[in-house]
Amino acid sequence: MRFHIITLFPNAFDSYLGESILKRAIEGIKPRRPKGSGSRPQASGKIEVKFYNPRDFVVDKHKRIDRAPYGGGPGMVIQAEPVIKAVESCKLKEKKRKPLIVWLSPSGKQFDTKIAKNYAKKYSDIIFICGRYEGIDARVKKIYKVEEISVGPFVLTGGELPAMIIIDSVSRQIEGVLGDINSLEENRIASADVYTRPESFKYKNKTYKVPKVLLSGHHQKIDEWRNKKK
Repeated sequence: MRFHIITLFPNAFDSYLGESILKRAIEGIKPRRPKGSGSRPQASGKIEVKFYNPRDFVVDKHKRIDRAPYGGGPGMVIQAEPVIKAVESCKLKEKKRKPLIVWLSPSGKQFDTKIAKNYAKKYSDIIFICGRYEGIDARVKKIYKVEEISVGPFVLTGGELPAMIIIDSVSRQIEGVLGDINSLEENRIASADVYTRPESFKYKNKTYKVPKVLLSGHHQKIDEWRNKKK
C-alpha cells in the first residue's frame, strides 16, 4: 500500500510515522523476537508514504499558494492549480488501477473500521488532499472523483491529523503490518478494561486487584466478562 499526501506541512507527520509499528512498516525494520515468545516478528516494508507540497508547484517566487475567497469572507483559500499539479505528480504503484483520492473535510462521510478494511482490500494507492486555512478551491473536486471523508464531528486546523488517523487505521488492516493478524482488536473480543502484572498493588492504603475471572483460565467466562465490558 502506498499513501500519497498532498500537504503544505509534510513535517507534521514526522513524529507519528517515525515511531513504533508504522515506522517498522515503512522503513523495513524487523524487530527481534523476544526470547521464549511464540509470536512471529512483524513484517516490514508493507507501506510507503510519499509527500507532495503544493508550494513546489507554483511559479510565484514567494511560493504563495493562497488567495482571498471570491464572494468575500475571512481567511484565505488554497488555489486549485498547485493542488492539481501535486496530484498529477503522484507516482502510482499500479498506473492501470485508479487510486482513491480522499478529500479530508468535516462535512464528509464518517470514517470507521469498515471503511478502513475496504480501503486496504480494494486499493494499492491512496491520495490524501489535506486542506488548510479556509479550505481548497472546490474546482479540484470537479476535476477529480474524490471521496470526502471526516474523522469526527469537529473542525480541525488542517487535514494532516485526519490523514494520520486514516493511515494508521488502514495500515493495521494490511496483513503483516501487525505481524499477527490476531492482534487486531477489531477481529476479536476486546474490552475497554485491560490488566497485566502484578495481580495486586497498593495505592494510598487501598489494594487494587485484577478481576478473578481473568485469572481463572476459563475462556468462555473471560469472553463473557469482556463482552459485558465493551
